[in-house]
Amino acid sequence: MAAPIPDDVHAALVEHLRTHSVREGDFTLKSGRKSSWFIDSKQTACEPDGIVLMARAALAVLPEDATAIGGLTVGADPVAYAVAAVAATTGRKLRSFTIRKEAKDHGVTGRIAGPLRPGDKVVVTEDTVTRGTSLFEAVHVCQELGAEVVLIMPLVDRGGTCAAMAEEAGIAYRPLVTAIDLGFGYEGA
Repeated sequence: MAAPIPDDVHAALVEHLRTHSVREGDFTLKSGRKSSWFIDSKQTACEPDGIVLMARAALAVLPEDATAIGGLTVGADPVAYAVAAVAATTGRKLRSFTIRKEAKDHGVTGRIAGPLRPGDKVVVTEDTVTRGTSLFEAVHVCQELGAEVVLIMPLVDRGGTCAAMAEEAGIAYRPLVTAIDLGFGYEGA
């Protein structure tokens, strides 16, 4: 079981997300559903103080044996790169990678960009998850390469359904922040 996120770090991350990433109003989500709130968590994942908070929270929960972090581009990129960079400042070597939406057929071919290797113990991440489709696409790409996914870790879980999907797949699941933490209900699938 992963250690908990320190209370002060979690509270500051929630506050940063509420201040910089959450918008309230009338929104139509990608799924077509209506919502009274929207989150663009990249506003936190790409701000210097947000990066540090996000990375500190992530480093508290990452398994010690994790060797790489990444997921589908564009959602995973700022999370994976920031966590790996901040980890390096603490002496922890954690490689970051991106999974392309489509395979390249020239240069370095395939869907993976970066140093993901067979046998790696991988943390699959994303900025915000509602249904889990992108996260599990990334899980399958990693597994097809021969890497073992040891944790699914979104910055924000707004949907509340991914935990059950991860449990069914036998993969640990740990969002850094949930819709509940932000003061909203889950949006569901």
